[in-house]
Amino acid sequence: MAFSRSVARALGALAVALALAGPAAAQAPVKVGSKIDTEGALLGHMIALVLESVGVPVESRVSLGPTKIVRAALLAGEIDVYPEYTGNGAFFHNREADPAWTSADSAFDLVSRLDREANALVWLPRAPANNTWLIAVRGDVAQREGLKSMEDFAKAAARPDLRLAASAEFVESPAALPAFERTYGFQMPRDRIVVLPGGDTAVTMRAAAQGLGGVNAAMVYGTDGAIAALGLVVMEDVKGAQIVYEPAPVVRAAVLERHPAVREPLARAFAGLDMRTLQALNARVAVEGRPPRDVARDHLRQAGILR
Repeated sequence: MAFSRSVARALGALAVALALAGPAAAQAPVKVGSKIDTEGALLGHMIALVLESVGVPVESRVSLGPTKIVRAALLAGEIDVYPEYTGNGAFFHNREADPAWTSADSAFDLVSRLDREANALVWLPRAPANNTWLIAVRGDVAQREGLKSMEDFAKAAARPDLRLAASAEFVESPAALPAFERTYGFQMPRDRIVVLPGGDTAVTMRAAAQGLGGVNAAMVYGTDGAIAALGLVVMEDVKGAQIVYEPAPVVRAAVLERHPAVREPLARAFAGLDMRTLQALNARVAVEGRPPRDVARDHLRQAGILR
């Protein structure tokens, strides 16, 4: 009997502890991270603001670091949610050769399934904006030569006056310029490529816009905020040579189960971020110098997601 009473007391204490732990866990702040770049900060603050708007306590770890550090923090439970790009699933799961990554729908479906099964992570609906590698041409050149797509660029690549500014990675990586060349059947002469150190598209875009060293085309990312401000025209990748990189909130499944109310407003927030919108928001940070949290808040209010 003494043993039974001891067991009963222990079970009772455990039940009380679990009952108390439930509300405590629900009130624990959700740690929101992001990458250290302009768009990462903008989207990280957007996630944090949406969570706060539905009463979820937030601990901000926005601008935590580069992809490797932020992804590791999510897997380790050091952060709970952050904005990631669908195409990075190719590298997270060692599936770079899978053609699914070059289609927006199949890339999202594949990374969602792989991360759910392997890591108990949930990819919430993504933004319809592809932040992939692209080539942009100075506006006057694009207009004069009728350059709108990579098909047009491929035909013009033989012109001796077309010069491209890019990073070494863009020139050398099989997934970047070589992928464009294979898909569109051209060869950009390497003596007409100005290879700049690092992968900063702000530098390549400025070189093209200002005609530095005769450069009039640049490696860019699709949602770069300075594209329009610098008068550049992006060459549309009509054949899907590049992996699709659409941003989406990625959240630990256990956290989403505790806070299911965040799903719908986050989906609404990201659904409204098409390419032009995201470029404009990035420009307010990168070009106008406004704080990313302020830009995120203003946009969410305009969209009717925040009051």
